Amino acid sequence: MEGITEVDGWGEELESVFARVAGRFGRADLRWRMRDYVRGLLAPVGRKNGWQLAEYVGHRDPAGLQHLLNGARWDADAVRDDLREYVGERLGPGGVLIIDDTGFIKKGTTSAGVSRQYTGTSGKIDNCQIGVFAAYSTGHGRALVDRELYLPKSWTKDRERCREAKIPDERTFATKGELARGLVLRCIAAGLPAAWVTADEAYGQDWSFRRLLEQLDVGYVVAVPKSQQIKSLAGIWRIDQLIEEAPEDAWQRLSCGDGAKGPRVYDWAAAKLPANIIFDPDPPTHHRWVMARRSLSDPSELAYYLAYAPTGVEVAELARVAGSRWAVEECFQAAKNQCGLDEYEVRRYVGWYRHITLAMLAHAFLAVLAARAQDTARGAAETTPPASSPSPWQRSGAYWTLSCPTPDPTRTDDSTH
Repeated sequence: MEGITEVDGWGEELESVFARVAGRFGRADLRWRMRDYVRGLLAPVGRKNGWQLAEYVGHRDPAGLQHLLNGARWDADAVRDDLREYVGERLGPGGVLIIDDTGFIKKGTTSAGVSRQYTGTSGKIDNCQIGVFAAYSTGHGRALVDRELYLPKSWTKDRERCREAKIPDERTFATKGELARGLVLRCIAAGLPAAWVTADEAYGQDWSFRRLLEQLDVGYVVAVPKSQQIKSLAGIWRIDQLIEEAPEDAWQRLSCGDGAKGPRVYDWAAAKLPANIIFDPDPPTHHRWVMARRSLSDPSELAYYLAYAPTGVEVAELARVAGSRWAVEECFQAAKNQCGLDEYEVRRYVGWYRHITLAMLAHAFLAVLAARAQDTARGAAETTPPASSPSPWQRSGAYWTLSCPTPDPTRTDDSTH
Protein backbone atom coordinates (compact mmCIF):
# COMPACT_ATOMS: atom_id res chain seq x y z
CA MET A 1 0.00 0.00 0.00
CA GLU A 2 2.69 2.40 -1.08
CA GLY A 3 1.60 6.04 -1.04
CA ILE A 4 -1.20 5.38 1.45
CA THR A 5 1.27 5.27 4.32
CA GLU A 6 2.31 8.86 3.55
CA VAL A 7 -1.08 10.13 4.76
CA ASP A 8 -1.33 10.66 8.50
CA GLY A 9 -3.93 8.48 10.16
CA TRP A 10 -4.45 6.17 7.20
CA GLY A 11 -4.39 3.08 9.42
CA GLU A 12 -7.09 4.44 11.72
CA GLU A 13 -9.22 5.44 8.72
CA LEU A 14 -8.96 1.98 7.19
CA GLU A 15 -9.90 0.39 10.51
CA SER A 16 -12.93 2.68 10.69
CA VAL A 17 -13.99 1.46 7.25
CA PHE A 18 -13.65 -2.17 8.31
CA ALA A 19 -15.56 -1.51 11.52
CA ARG A 20 -18.36 0.16 9.56
CA VAL A 21 -19.03 -2.95 7.44
CA ALA A 22 -17.98 -5.67 9.91
CA GLY A 23 -21.55 -6.34 11.02
CA ARG A 24 -22.48 -7.40 7.49
CA PHE A 25 -20.29 -10.51 7.86
CA GLY A 26 -21.78 -12.92 10.36
CA ARG A 27 -18.64 -14.99 11.01
CA ALA A 28 -15.20 -13.91 12.17
CA ASP A 29 -13.43 -15.80 9.38
CA LEU A 30 -15.47 -13.93 6.75
CA ARG A 31 -14.63 -10.60 8.35
CA TRP A 32 -10.92 -11.42 8.20
CA ARG A 33 -11.19 -12.55 4.58
CA MET A 34 -13.01 -9.33 3.70
CA ARG A 35 -10.24 -7.32 5.35
CA ASP A 36 -7.59 -9.30 3.49
CA TYR A 37 -9.39 -8.89 0.18
CA VAL A 38 -9.72 -5.11 0.53
CA ARG A 39 -6.10 -4.80 1.69
CA GLY A 40 -5.06 -6.80 -1.36
CA LEU A 41 -7.06 -4.52 -3.65
CA LEU A 42 -5.26 -1.53 -2.13
CA ALA A 43 -1.85 -3.15 -2.45
CA PRO A 44 0.76 -2.63 -5.22
CA VAL A 45 -0.01 -6.02 -6.76
CA GLY A 46 0.73 -6.41 -10.47
CA ARG A 47 -2.62 -7.98 -11.37
CA LYS A 48 -5.26 -8.30 -8.70
CA ASN A 49 -6.45 -11.82 -9.47
CA GLY A 50 -7.11 -14.55 -6.95
CA TRP A 51 -3.62 -16.04 -6.77
CA GLN A 52 -1.75 -12.74 -6.57
CA LEU A 53 -4.11 -11.32 -3.94
CA ALA A 54 -3.84 -14.54 -1.91
CA GLU A 55 -0.05 -14.45 -2.10
CA TYR A 56 0.08 -10.82 -1.01
CA VAL A 57 -2.12 -11.35 2.07
CA GLY A 58 -0.35 -14.59 3.05
CA HIS A 59 -2.91 -17.23 2.05
CA ARG A 60 -1.69 -20.61 0.78
CA ASP A 61 -4.13 -20.48 -2.16
CA PRO A 62 -7.04 -18.32 -3.37
CA ALA A 63 -9.77 -20.69 -2.14
CA GLY A 64 -10.72 -18.57 0.87
CA LEU A 65 -10.97 -15.34 -1.12
CA GLN A 66 -12.90 -17.11 -3.87
CA HIS A 67 -15.34 -18.44 -1.29
CA LEU A 68 -15.82 -14.89 0.00
CA LEU A 69 -16.96 -13.81 -3.47
CA ASN A 70 -18.89 -16.87 -4.61
CA GLY A 71 -20.12 -19.04 -1.75
CA ALA A 72 -20.11 -17.23 1.58
CA ARG A 73 -23.30 -15.78 3.09
CA TRP A 74 -23.21 -11.97 3.20
CA ASP A 75 -25.21 -9.17 1.59
CA ALA A 76 -23.27 -7.02 -0.89
CA ASP A 77 -26.15 -4.52 -1.03
CA ALA A 78 -25.91 -3.94 2.71
CA VAL A 79 -22.17 -3.23 2.36
CA ARG A 80 -23.02 -0.87 -0.49
CA ASP A 81 -25.39 0.98 1.83
CA ASP A 82 -22.60 1.39 4.40
CA LEU A 83 -20.22 2.56 1.66
CA ARG A 84 -22.68 5.18 0.39
CA GLU A 85 -23.22 6.51 3.92
CA TYR A 86 -19.44 6.65 4.48
CA VAL A 87 -18.86 8.65 1.30
CA GLY A 88 -21.69 11.07 2.07
CA GLU A 89 -20.37 11.69 5.58
CA ARG A 90 -16.72 12.11 4.62
CA LEU A 91 -17.10 14.11 1.39
CA GLY A 92 -19.88 16.32 2.73
CA PRO A 93 -23.24 17.68 1.57
CA GLY A 94 -24.28 19.63 -1.50
CA GLY A 95 -22.48 17.43 -4.03
CA VAL A 96 -23.33 16.12 -7.48
CA LEU A 97 -24.64 12.61 -8.13
CA ILE A 98 -23.21 11.44 -11.47
CA ILE A 99 -24.66 8.59 -13.53
CA ASP A 100 -22.57 6.75 -16.12
CA ASP A 101 -21.68 3.27 -17.31
CA THR A 102 -18.42 1.50 -17.98
CA GLY A 103 -17.44 -1.74 -19.70
CA PHE A 104 -15.50 -4.76 -18.49
CA ILE A 105 -13.87 -6.59 -21.41
CA LYS A 106 -14.24 -10.36 -21.03
CA LYS A 107 -13.55 -13.59 -22.88
CA GLY A 108 -16.11 -16.35 -23.31
CA THR A 109 -19.86 -16.37 -22.92
CA THR A 110 -20.51 -17.60 -19.36
CA SER A 111 -19.89 -14.46 -17.25
CA ALA A 112 -23.22 -12.97 -16.15
CA GLY A 113 -24.42 -10.38 -18.66
CA VAL A 114 -21.48 -10.74 -21.04
CA SER A 115 -22.36 -10.00 -24.65
CA ARG A 116 -21.04 -8.33 -27.76
CA GLN A 117 -22.13 -4.75 -27.15
CA TYR A 118 -20.78 -1.24 -27.46
CA THR A 119 -18.65 0.07 -24.62
CA GLY A 120 -16.87 3.38 -24.26
CA THR A 121 -14.06 1.49 -22.51
CA SER A 122 -12.76 0.27 -25.85
CA GLY A 123 -14.76 2.67 -28.05
CA LYS A 124 -16.25 -0.16 -30.09
CA ILE A 125 -18.50 -3.22 -29.97
CA ASP A 126 -16.70 -5.73 -27.77
CA ASN A 127 -17.32 -8.87 -25.76
CA CYS A 128 -17.95 -7.31 -22.38
CA GLN A 129 -20.10 -6.74 -19.33
CA ILE A 130 -21.61 -3.29 -18.73
CA GLY A 131 -22.05 -1.80 -15.28
CA VAL A 132 -24.20 1.28 -14.62
CA PHE A 133 -22.76 3.32 -11.75
CA ALA A 134 -23.50 6.30 -9.54
CA ALA A 135 -20.66 8.49 -8.26
CA TYR A 136 -20.82 11.28 -5.69
CA SER A 137 -18.62 14.35 -6.12
CA THR A 138 -18.04 17.40 -3.92
CA GLY A 139 -15.29 19.98 -3.64
CA HIS A 140 -13.46 17.54 -1.35
CA GLY A 141 -13.37 14.48 -3.60
CA ARG A 142 -15.33 11.90 -5.53
CA ALA A 143 -16.17 8.20 -5.17
CA LEU A 144 -18.45 5.51 -6.60
CA VAL A 145 -21.50 4.86 -4.42
CA ASP A 146 -23.77 2.41 -6.28
CA ARG A 147 -23.77 -0.07 -9.16
CA GLU A 148 -25.97 -2.32 -11.27
CA LEU A 149 -25.04 -4.98 -13.82
CA TYR A 150 -26.77 -4.51 -17.16
CA LEU A 151 -28.29 -7.72 -18.53
CA PRO A 152 -29.00 -7.70 -22.29
CA LYS A 153 -32.21 -9.26 -23.59
CA SER A 154 -30.17 -12.19 -24.92
CA TRP A 155 -29.64 -13.09 -21.26
CA THR A 156 -32.99 -12.29 -19.69
CA LYS A 157 -34.85 -14.24 -22.39
CA ASP A 158 -32.77 -17.36 -21.61
CA ARG A 159 -33.75 -18.27 -18.05
CA GLU A 160 -31.67 -21.47 -18.06
CA ARG A 161 -28.57 -19.47 -18.91
CA CYS A 162 -29.47 -17.04 -16.14
CA ARG A 163 -29.81 -19.85 -13.60
CA GLU A 164 -26.39 -21.22 -14.55
CA ALA A 165 -24.91 -17.78 -13.81
CA LYS A 166 -26.94 -17.59 -10.55
CA ILE A 167 -29.01 -14.64 -11.78
CA PRO A 168 -32.18 -14.45 -9.67
CA ASP A 169 -35.42 -15.36 -11.42
CA GLU A 170 -36.93 -12.01 -10.43
CA ARG A 171 -34.21 -10.12 -12.32
CA THR A 172 -35.84 -9.29 -15.65
CA PHE A 173 -34.72 -7.04 -18.48
CA ALA A 174 -34.16 -3.39 -17.60
CA THR A 175 -32.72 -0.73 -19.87
CA LYS A 176 -29.67 1.23 -18.74
CA GLY A 177 -31.98 4.19 -18.26
CA GLU A 178 -34.23 2.17 -15.95
CA LEU A 179 -31.20 1.01 -13.99
CA ALA A 180 -30.05 4.64 -13.73
CA ARG A 181 -33.41 5.74 -12.36
CA GLY A 182 -33.21 2.98 -9.76
CA LEU A 183 -29.75 4.18 -8.68
CA VAL A 184 -30.99 7.75 -8.28
CA LEU A 185 -34.05 6.71 -6.29
CA ARG A 186 -31.95 4.55 -3.99
CA CYS A 187 -29.33 7.23 -3.34
CA ILE A 188 -31.85 10.00 -2.65
CA ALA A 189 -34.07 7.77 -0.49
CA ALA A 190 -31.03 6.75 1.57
CA GLY A 191 -30.23 10.38 2.34
CA LEU A 192 -27.12 10.89 0.20
CA PRO A 193 -26.77 14.69 0.48
CA ALA A 194 -26.66 15.40 -3.26
CA ALA A 195 -27.96 18.76 -4.47
CA TRP A 196 -27.57 17.98 -8.18
CA VAL A 197 -27.54 15.15 -10.70
CA THR A 198 -25.64 15.09 -13.98
CA ALA A 199 -25.23 12.52 -16.75
CA ASP A 200 -24.13 12.22 -20.35
CA GLU A 201 -26.52 12.36 -23.29
CA ALA A 202 -27.29 8.63 -23.19
CA TYR A 203 -29.19 9.30 -19.96
CA GLY A 204 -29.90 13.02 -20.33
CA GLN A 205 -32.06 12.58 -23.43
CA ASP A 206 -34.42 10.28 -21.49
CA TRP A 207 -37.50 12.31 -20.50
CA SER A 208 -38.42 9.78 -17.80
CA PHE A 209 -35.00 10.25 -16.19
CA ARG A 210 -35.33 14.04 -16.15
CA ARG A 211 -38.93 13.94 -14.95
CA LEU A 212 -38.01 11.65 -12.06
CA LEU A 213 -35.42 14.18 -10.88
CA GLU A 214 -37.99 16.97 -11.07
CA GLN A 215 -40.45 14.93 -9.01
CA LEU A 216 -37.71 14.38 -6.43
CA ASP A 217 -36.99 18.14 -6.34
CA VAL A 218 -33.37 17.48 -7.32
CA GLY A 219 -31.69 19.89 -9.70
CA TYR A 220 -29.97 18.55 -12.80
CA VAL A 221 -27.72 19.54 -15.66
CA VAL A 222 -27.63 16.74 -18.25
CA ALA A 223 -26.04 16.51 -21.68
CA VAL A 224 -28.35 15.93 -24.66
CA PRO A 225 -27.76 15.34 -28.38
CA LYS A 226 -28.00 18.24 -30.82
CA SER A 227 -31.22 16.74 -32.15
CA GLN A 228 -32.88 16.97 -28.72
CA GLN A 229 -36.39 18.38 -29.04
CA ILE A 230 -37.52 21.30 -26.91
CA LYS A 231 -41.29 21.15 -26.54
CA SER A 232 -43.77 23.82 -25.49
CA LEU A 233 -47.46 24.49 -26.00
CA ALA A 234 -46.49 26.56 -29.04
CA GLY A 235 -44.52 23.88 -30.83
CA ILE A 236 -41.35 21.78 -30.98
CA TRP A 237 -37.80 22.90 -31.82
CA ARG A 238 -34.39 21.28 -31.93
CA ILE A 239 -31.93 22.48 -29.34
CA ASP A 240 -29.19 23.16 -31.90
CA GLN A 241 -31.58 25.42 -33.84
CA LEU A 242 -32.36 27.41 -30.70
CA ILE A 243 -28.68 27.78 -29.87
CA GLU A 244 -27.89 28.94 -33.42
CA GLU A 245 -30.19 31.91 -32.79
CA ALA A 246 -28.41 32.94 -29.62
CA PRO A 247 -26.94 36.45 -29.99
CA GLU A 248 -23.23 36.75 -29.39
CA ASP A 249 -23.93 38.78 -26.26
CA ALA A 250 -25.68 35.73 -24.77
CA TRP A 251 -22.37 33.86 -24.61
CA GLN A 252 -20.23 34.25 -21.50
CA ARG A 253 -16.85 32.80 -20.67
CA LEU A 254 -16.93 30.55 -17.61
CA SER A 255 -14.86 27.87 -15.94
CA CYS A 256 -16.66 24.57 -15.40
CA GLY A 257 -14.07 23.43 -12.85
CA ASP A 258 -10.38 22.71 -12.63
CA GLY A 259 -8.73 20.07 -14.77
CA ALA A 260 -5.22 18.64 -14.79
CA LYS A 261 -3.93 21.83 -16.45
CA GLY A 262 -5.98 24.36 -14.53
CA PRO A 263 -9.46 25.85 -15.05
CA ARG A 264 -11.47 24.35 -17.92
CA VAL A 265 -12.82 27.48 -19.59
CA TYR A 266 -15.49 27.54 -22.30
CA ASP A 267 -18.03 29.94 -23.71
CA TRP A 268 -21.53 29.20 -22.40
CA ALA A 269 -24.98 30.28 -23.55
CA ALA A 270 -27.93 29.60 -21.28
CA ALA A 271 -31.57 30.69 -21.30
CA LYS A 272 -34.59 29.89 -19.16
CA LEU A 273 -37.50 28.11 -20.76
CA PRO A 274 -41.11 29.13 -20.16
CA ALA A 275 -42.73 27.45 -17.16
CA ASN A 276 -44.59 24.20 -17.78
CA ILE A 277 -48.15 24.91 -16.65
CA ILE A 278 -48.88 21.19 -16.32
CA PHE A 279 -46.05 20.31 -13.93
CA ASP A 280 -44.90 23.57 -12.32
CA PRO A 281 -46.43 25.34 -9.30
CA ASP A 282 -47.35 29.02 -9.46
CA PRO A 283 -45.05 30.70 -8.76
CA PRO A 284 -42.43 28.14 -9.87
CA THR A 285 -39.77 26.97 -7.43
CA HIS A 286 -37.44 25.83 -10.22
CA HIS A 287 -36.63 26.92 -13.76
CA ARG A 288 -35.77 24.79 -16.78
CA TRP A 289 -32.89 25.89 -18.95
CA VAL A 290 -31.35 25.19 -22.33
CA MET A 291 -27.56 25.49 -22.39
CA ALA A 292 -24.66 25.10 -24.78
CA ARG A 293 -20.91 24.90 -24.25
CA ARG A 294 -18.60 26.18 -27.00
CA SER A 295 -14.91 25.40 -27.33
CA LEU A 296 -12.56 28.40 -27.34
CA SER A 297 -10.10 26.77 -29.75
CA ASP A 298 -12.77 25.38 -32.11
CA PRO A 299 -16.05 27.35 -31.98
CA SER A 300 -17.75 24.69 -34.11
CA GLU A 301 -17.35 22.22 -31.25
CA LEU A 302 -20.54 22.49 -29.21
CA ALA A 303 -22.14 20.45 -26.44
CA TYR A 304 -25.80 20.81 -25.46
CA TYR A 305 -27.53 20.56 -22.08
CA LEU A 306 -30.90 20.70 -20.40
CA ALA A 307 -31.06 21.93 -16.81
CA TYR A 308 -33.54 22.16 -13.97
CA ALA A 309 -32.51 24.43 -11.14
CA PRO A 310 -33.95 26.24 -8.13
CA THR A 311 -34.91 29.84 -8.79
CA GLY A 312 -32.00 32.20 -8.24
CA VAL A 313 -29.27 29.82 -9.38
CA GLU A 314 -26.60 31.53 -11.51
CA VAL A 315 -25.38 30.28 -14.90
CA ALA A 316 -21.89 29.83 -13.46
CA GLU A 317 -23.28 27.23 -11.05
CA LEU A 318 -24.99 25.35 -13.88
CA ALA A 319 -21.71 25.32 -15.81
CA ARG A 320 -19.92 23.97 -12.75
CA VAL A 321 -22.45 21.13 -12.38
CA ALA A 322 -22.16 20.29 -16.09
CA GLY A 323 -18.38 20.18 -15.77
CA SER A 324 -18.49 17.88 -12.76
CA ARG A 325 -19.36 14.90 -14.96
CA TRP A 326 -15.66 14.29 -15.61
CA ALA A 327 -15.37 13.13 -11.97
CA VAL A 328 -17.04 9.79 -12.71
CA GLU A 329 -14.47 9.08 -15.43
CA GLU A 330 -11.75 9.77 -12.90
CA CYS A 331 -13.48 7.38 -10.50
CA PHE A 332 -13.55 4.61 -13.11
CA GLN A 333 -9.90 5.14 -13.97
CA ALA A 334 -8.74 5.22 -10.35
CA ALA A 335 -10.91 2.27 -9.27
CA LYS A 336 -9.67 0.16 -12.18
CA ASN A 337 -6.00 1.18 -11.99
CA GLN A 338 -5.62 1.28 -8.21
CA CYS A 339 -8.29 -1.03 -6.80
CA GLY A 340 -8.74 -3.78 -9.40
CA LEU A 341 -12.33 -2.87 -10.24
CA ASP A 342 -12.00 -4.64 -13.61
CA GLU A 343 -9.56 -7.40 -12.65
CA TYR A 344 -12.02 -9.93 -11.28
CA GLU A 345 -12.24 -13.58 -12.29
CA VAL A 346 -15.76 -14.27 -11.04
CA ARG A 347 -18.40 -15.33 -13.55
CA ARG A 348 -21.53 -15.54 -11.45
CA TYR A 349 -23.94 -12.70 -10.85
CA VAL A 350 -23.45 -12.56 -7.09
CA GLY A 351 -19.66 -12.68 -7.48
CA TRP A 352 -19.73 -9.62 -9.75
CA TYR A 353 -21.67 -7.58 -7.21
CA ARG A 354 -19.44 -8.67 -4.34
CA HIS A 355 -16.14 -7.92 -6.06
CA ILE A 356 -17.38 -4.60 -7.47
CA THR A 357 -18.71 -3.53 -4.06
CA LEU A 358 -15.46 -4.32 -2.24
CA ALA A 359 -13.42 -2.59 -4.96
CA MET A 360 -15.69 0.46 -4.58
CA LEU A 361 -15.11 0.33 -0.82
CA ALA A 362 -11.34 0.34 -1.38
CA HIS A 363 -11.66 3.26 -3.80
CA ALA A 364 -13.87 5.21 -1.38
CA PHE A 365 -11.19 4.81 1.30
CA LEU A 366 -8.59 6.26 -1.09
CA ALA A 367 -10.94 9.13 -2.00
CA VAL A 368 -11.40 10.00 1.67
CA LEU A 369 -7.63 9.90 2.24
CA ALA A 370 -7.16 12.24 -0.71
CA ALA A 371 -9.81 14.58 0.68
CA ARG A 372 -7.99 14.67 3.99
CA ALA A 373 -4.62 15.29 2.36
CA GLN A 374 -5.68 18.10 0.08
CA ASP A 375 -8.86 20.13 -0.26
CA THR A 376 -9.74 20.31 -3.97
CA ALA A 377 -11.48 23.65 -4.03
CA ARG A 378 -12.71 24.62 -7.47
CA GLY A 379 -13.04 28.19 -8.70
CA ALA A 380 -15.01 29.74 -11.47
CA ALA A 381 -14.32 32.77 -13.64
CA GLU A 382 -16.30 35.96 -13.09
CA THR A 383 -19.31 36.42 -15.31
CA THR A 384 -20.39 39.49 -17.22
CA PRO A 385 -24.15 40.07 -17.53
CA PRO A 386 -25.06 39.93 -21.23
CA ALA A 387 -26.62 42.82 -23.05
CA SER A 388 -30.15 42.82 -24.41
CA SER A 389 -30.93 41.07 -27.67
CA PRO A 390 -33.81 40.49 -30.08
CA SER A 391 -36.34 37.66 -29.77
CA PRO A 392 -36.37 34.70 -29.16
CA TRP A 393 -33.39 35.26 -26.83
CA GLN A 394 -34.51 38.02 -24.47
CA ARG A 395 -32.89 39.49 -21.42
CA SER A 396 -34.99 39.34 -18.25
CA GLY A 397 -33.18 40.97 -15.36
CA ALA A 398 -29.85 39.22 -14.94
CA TYR A 399 -30.83 36.24 -17.12
CA TRP A 400 -31.69 35.31 -20.66
CA THR A 401 -35.02 33.69 -21.41
CA LEU A 402 -36.41 31.95 -24.46
CA SER A 403 -39.75 33.10 -25.77
CA CYS A 404 -41.51 30.77 -28.17
CA PRO A 405 -39.57 31.14 -31.45
CA THR A 406 -41.26 31.25 -34.83
CA PRO A 407 -40.53 28.02 -36.70
CA ASP A 408 -38.56 28.36 -39.92
CA PRO A 409 -40.65 26.64 -42.63
CA THR A 410 -37.53 26.00 -44.72
CA ARG A 411 -35.96 23.77 -42.05
CA THR A 412 -36.86 20.18 -41.31
CA ASP A 413 -36.18 17.95 -38.33
CA ASP A 414 -34.38 14.75 -39.25
CA SER A 415 -34.34 13.20 -35.81
CA THR A 416 -36.50 12.95 -32.72
CA HIS A 417 -35.68 12.19 -29.08
